[in-house]
Amino acid sequence: MYTRVMSIFVRQDEQRTQLQERIAAELRERSKQNASSGDLPDGVNDSQYMKGTKQTSSLGWLWILVGLAVVGVIIWLTIISAK
Repeated sequence: MYTRVMSIFVRQDEQRTQLQERIAAELRERSKQNASSGDLPDGVNDSQYMKGTKQTSSLGWLWILVGLAVVGVIIWLTIISAK
């Protein structure tokens, strides 16, 4: 089976092709536009999605300990029942 493939061979000592230069220029332009389009990295313009939420209370660490204890008990029961 013979497949015809189109390719561009460029020696290392040659400069970029015109297509490569044009693509590089377009990418630089897009990069500049994206960098100047907004101050926020995620593009969020308002904080409406945060409305109705609250910060974790000072007892949040207790829930983490309870969760770890439950996982520990489940592992312990699994080991005990396998014997």
